[in-house]
Amino acid sequence: MTFSIVARSADGESWGVAVASRFLAVGAAVPAAVAQVGAIATQADANVAYKGLALSHLDDGATASVALQRLLEEDDGRDHRQVGIVDVDGGAASHTGTACLDWAGGVTGDGYAIQGNVLTGEEVVVAMRDAWEASAPDLPLAHRLLAALTAGDEAGGDRRGRQSAALLVVRDETGYGGLDDIAVDLRVDDAAAPIPELARLLALNDLYLTASTEDEKVPVTPDLEAELAAFAEARGHRDFLAWVGTENYEMRVAPDLSWIDEQVLAIVRASA
Repeated sequence: MTFSIVARSADGESWGVAVASRFLAVGAAVPAAVAQVGAIATQADANVAYKGLALSHLDDGATASVALQRLLEEDDGRDHRQVGIVDVDGGAASHTGTACLDWAGGVTGDGYAIQGNVLTGEEVVVAMRDAWEASAPDLPLAHRLLAALTAGDEAGGDRRGRQSAALLVVRDETGYGGLDDIAVDLRVDDAAAPIPELARLLALNDLYLTASTEDEKVPVTPDLEAELAAFAEARGHRDFLAWVGTENYEMRVAPDLSWIDEQVLAIVRASA
């Protein structure tokens, strides 16, 4: 009772899943991904064991198609399952069991697998495919996935209504402080409009939990350093880096204050 997209980025460095459903906390059940391994969505009568099993098969070198075949061969409930897998090379596979509730089906293409069940119709997965293929390949994967999920929702989505949505993206050394591979892990567990709320959270994730690009870095000159110090002192902080830590901008200011992200600088000056 869900629709999802599993995909790899055009540069071959990110893997992820976007999913929505009339189901509580869909992000807890459906998506899983590991950088340099692949990603999976398990849904309908979801077999959550598929997540660890599929990623293990992929890590051992199986393609998406082979990993899917192994999952189904070992599962007597295969006719009730729906699953999409994308492997390390962007190979994709999707399965919709014959006992899944209508409308149920999926499509695959280069680097993506889209699937859904209990949908308003085939137009949902078609809209998701079209939105994915129309999005700019150099966009961050999370934004491409969200665009596809939004298109599916606008085309009708889950015919029972809306409740939850989730977005998971992995990429080497893009997690908090660059110490893990979780680039995006966002969930809306119970909401009347979960996908717009997911979009709001993604914007916050981009600000707080995404490292600055080189183009976003503003060198801190002596004059700017004095400006930042005065700003922090006026707010009762011992120095500007203490303010950064308090406001959770560590991903967007250099630890030695050699640069500051342009967005954070704009926030400082708007608050001065």
